[in-house]
Amino acid sequence: MIQFLLNDEMIELKSFAPSLSVLAWLRTNMGKVGSKEGCASGDCGACTVVVGDLVDGKWHYKSINACLTLLGNCHGKHLITVEALTTKINPDIEDLHPVQRAMVEYHGSQCGFCTPGFIMSLFVLYMNYSTYPGKDIVIQALGGNLCRCTGYQPILKAAEHCFQYENDPEKNIAHEDHRFTKQVKVLTESLQTSLVTNQIPCIENDGQHFYLPQNLAQLCELKTAYPQAKFVAGATDLSVEFSQQLTYQEQLISVRYCPELMQFKNNESGLRIGAALPYSEFVESFCEIYPEAHELFDRLGSLQVRNAGSLGGSIANASPIGDPAPLLIALNANLELQSSRGNRIIALEDFFIGYRQTQLAEDEVIVTIHVPKREATLKLSCHKISKRIEDDISAVCLVLAYQYDDEKMEQVRCAMGGMAATPALAKHVAKSLNGKTLTLENMQLAAEQIDVDFQPLSDVRASSAYRIQVSKNLFSRIWYQTQESINFQNNHFQNTQFKNADVEITNAAPIIHTRVNHAAL
Repeated sequence: MIQFLLNDEMIELKSFAPSLSVLAWLRTNMGKVGSKEGCASGDCGACTVVVGDLVDGKWHYKSINACLTLLGNCHGKHLITVEALTTKINPDIEDLHPVQRAMVEYHGSQCGFCTPGFIMSLFVLYMNYSTYPGKDIVIQALGGNLCRCTGYQPILKAAEHCFQYENDPEKNIAHEDHRFTKQVKVLTESLQTSLVTNQIPCIENDGQHFYLPQNLAQLCELKTAYPQAKFVAGATDLSVEFSQQLTYQEQLISVRYCPELMQFKNNESGLRIGAALPYSEFVESFCEIYPEAHELFDRLGSLQVRNAGSLGGSIANASPIGDPAPLLIALNANLELQSSRGNRIIALEDFFIGYRQTQLAEDEVIVTIHVPKREATLKLSCHKISKRIEDDISAVCLVLAYQYDDEKMEQVRCAMGGMAATPALAKHVAKSLNGKTLTLENMQLAAEQIDVDFQPLSDVRASSAYRIQVSKNLFSRIWYQTQESINFQNNHFQNTQFKNADVEITNAAPIIHTRVNHAAL
C-alpha cells in the first residue's frame, strides 16, 4: 500500500498498474481533469502539478510533469492540482487564487488548454517566494510551459502582479494556518510511523509489482530477486516508453526512497552526487564549482524535468545524446556501484560499452557519482548544439577540460555526445592538444582529428557531415571565447582607477560565460 495527500484528501492505494502515470490517474480515476495531456512526453507543461517532499521534517514544493511521474512514486508526498487553488466563500462564489486572478486580469489565457499548467508553475513560485522574484526566475519557472495562442508577455505580467495582491494565508501554503496544514501534519505523522516498521511499500496488480525500498540494503535485495526489474527515479524517459511505445514492465523498483542515493556532498576529495538526487537539488551547488556547466544543465529539459530527473538515471539510460555524460567523462568522474555481493568503483568513461549498453550487472545499482576536486589550473568549456536553445536534445555535445599552466595545455580530456553509439572521449583530439599552447592554429589542427575519433550517423537531428563540421567549428569558438575573457579582464584592470597608488589588486575579474548559438556556427 502507498499513501499520500491529494490536495486536502488522504489517499491510500493498494493496487494499480505500476506504469500508471499521475496524469492518467487524476483524469481517469479521480475525475480531476484540470491537468491536461498535450504531449505525454514532458515538453508542453499542460499537465504541470505541484508536489511536496518531506525533507528533515519540512515540506518542500516543486513543479513536475504529471504525464511523466509514475503514481507509485507519490508515496509520502503532497500532490496539489489546479482544482485546489480556489476557495468557496459561499456555495455560489468561488474566490480565485492570486495567480488565477492575475491571469484573468492581465489576459494571460485564450483557449485555456495550457492555462492550468501555467497556473501551477506560477503557484509554486507564489508558495516559495514572498515577493516577486524577478523576471529571470519567472522565465525559468515557466520554461517548460508552452502557449500557442496567448503569447508570453501577458503571462509574465500576471506573474509579476500576482505578488501585489494581499497575501492571504488561505492561498499560500507556506503559512502555518493554510487550510492544508492539518492534513499535511497527519500525513507526516503517518509516514514517520510507517518508516519505523521498516516495511517495503509495494503495489501489486495482476502479477505486476512496484516496490519502494527504504534503504540501499533493501534495494540490493530486490534487485537480486528481480534482476530484470527496472529502476525508477524520475521516470522522465521510462514514462515515455510506457505512454508512446506501449512497453510493458512486470517489476519496477523505485530508487527515490533510499537516502543513500539522495545525498550531495562536497569534501576534500571532490563532489559525491547521489544517483537518485533530482537535478534541481544539486545543480546550483555543482555550478558554483563549475560555472561553465550552466550551459548544459540550464538547457537540460525544463524545470519540471529537472525537478524529477536524476544524474544516475541519465547515466544508466546510456543514451549517446545525454548531456551530463560528456561533462562527467571530461571531468574524469567515477561511479560507485553496489550489489548484495559488494561494491566497486568504475571510471565513467569505461562504463559505456555499446549503444544503450553498460557494465552495470543485473544485480547492481549506481549509488554515487564522484567528481574529483577541481584543480586551480583547470579550464573547462561546455557546448551544446540543438535545434532549440531551451528544452531540446543535443545534436552534438562537446566538453573540453584541461590543466593550463605555464601557458601550455596538459592532461587534456575532450568528451563528446551525439558523435558515436556512446558518449566517448575524443582521444586523438586530446593528444593533439597536449603540451601545446592555446592558439587558434593549434585548436584548428586538433579539430581536424575529429574525423579520426568519430564517424557519426545521420538522423532526424543532424546529418553526419553537420555533426563533424559543427564539432570542428566549436574548437575555434573555444579559442575566441578564451580571448574574449582575457580581453575583458585586461580592459577591466586598465579602466579601473585607484585614488591610492599603493592599492594592490588582489581579485581577478570574473570569467565571461557565453552560450553557443548554433546558427552562428
